[in-house]
Amino acid sequence: MKSRFTIVFLKEFREHLRDKRSLAMLGVFVLMFPLMLGYILNNSIEKATKPEREGMELAVIGGAQAPTLMSQLRQKNITVVDMEDMDEEAITRLLRQRKAVAVLRLKDNYAANYMEMRPADIELWFDSASDDGPRRRDIEDVLNAYSSAIAGARLLAHGVSPATLSPVKVQRYDTGSNASRSATLLGAMLGMLFLPAFTCCMSAAVDSTAGERERRSLEVLMAQPVTPWTLVCGKWIAAAALGLIGLCLGMLLAHLILSWLPLEEIGMSWRLTSYDLLRVCVASIPLCLFGAALQIALAMNSKSYKEAQSVLSIVTLLPLAPGAVVAMMDIEAAWWMYLVPMLSNQNLMRELAKGQELGALPYVMTALCSLLPALAIIAFASWRMKSERYVLAV
Repeated sequence: MKSRFTIVFLKEFREHLRDKRSLAMLGVFVLMFPLMLGYILNNSIEKATKPEREGMELAVIGGAQAPTLMSQLRQKNITVVDMEDMDEEAITRLLRQRKAVAVLRLKDNYAANYMEMRPADIELWFDSASDDGPRRRDIEDVLNAYSSAIAGARLLAHGVSPATLSPVKVQRYDTGSNASRSATLLGAMLGMLFLPAFTCCMSAAVDSTAGERERRSLEVLMAQPVTPWTLVCGKWIAAAALGLIGLCLGMLLAHLILSWLPLEEIGMSWRLTSYDLLRVCVASIPLCLFGAALQIALAMNSKSYKEAQSVLSIVTLLPLAPGAVVAMMDIEAAWWMYLVPMLSNQNLMRELAKGQELGALPYVMTALCSLLPALAIIAFASWRMKSERYVLAV
C-alpha cells in the first residue's frame, strides 16, 4: 500500500511530465548551456589552430632587399606575397579586406642602411580590430629574432660577445597544469551548468501552487485526508525531481562535449572523470531541493499565476550572482564559498576539475548549505498552506 506522500508525489510528477511547458523548459535548459559552452570553446580552438591549418599570408613591399628575413618568415609557415609599392590608403584597404594578416614595408634605403650598420627601418602595418592578433605576434617574434641575430653577428665581428646584450637572462617556469588553467578559465561558465536546478522546476512549482489555486483544484486536494506538510512535500519533491533530471542530463552532455573537444590545442584539458561527475551530481541533489522549495514558497505567496511567473523569472537568476562576482573579482577558492548555495557546487566542481583531492567536508558543507534552508522554507510553506486566506485567495 502506497503512503500518502507517495500518492501525492506520483500524481504531481505525472502531471508535470504531461505538461508541455515543463518538458520544453527541461529540454531547452538541458541543451542550451552545454552547447553554448561547447560552441565557445570550439570557436577558440578554431581560431588558435587556424595559422597551422591554413598558414598566413604576409604582404611584403621591398622584400628583395632582405632575402634572409624572407627565408626565415617562410620557415615559420608564413606565406610571403611580394607586392608593388603602395600608399597608406591602399595598405589600409588591403588590410580591411582581410586579404593579408599584415603588411611589411621595407623602405628603399633599407639595404643601404643595413650595409652601413645604421638602423634599417621596417614598417609593420596591421589592423588591430581584426582577430589576427595571435598570428601577428608570430610575425613580430620572427622580426625580433631576426634583429637579435643580426645584432649578435655584428658584435661578434667586432670581438664582442653577444652575451653583453643580455646581462640578465630570464627563464620562465610555469607550474600550472592544463587542468588547473582550464578550471580557472571555465570557472564562471561551470556555474551555468547548475542553473537547471532552478529553471527546470520553475514551471512545475508555479503550476502546482499558484496554478492549482486559480483552477480551484487546490481546494479539492485540501479536502482529502492528507496533511499540509505531506501535500507540500509531495509537490516539492516532484518539482525538485525535474530540476535534478535537468541538471544531471546537462552535466552529462557538457562532460561529453568537453571530453571530446581537443582542449590541448588552447593549453587546456578536462580531467573530470565519470566518477567525479557522479559525485558532483549527488552533491547537487540538495541544491535542486533548495531551488524547488524556494520557488514553491514564492509561488504560493503570489497573488496570481502571472505574478508568480514574474517573480520567479527574476529570483531564478539570483543564485548566479555570487559565482559571477567571484569570477569577475578573481577571488581564490576559500572555505566560505562552501556556505553559499550554488557557489559551493560551482567551487566543488572547479576544484575537482583541477585534479584536487577533496575530503568529505566540502561535500558535507555543499549539501548542508542548501538542504537546511530548503527544509526551513518547506516548513514555512506547509504552515502557509494551513491558511484559508491562501487556499481561497482572499
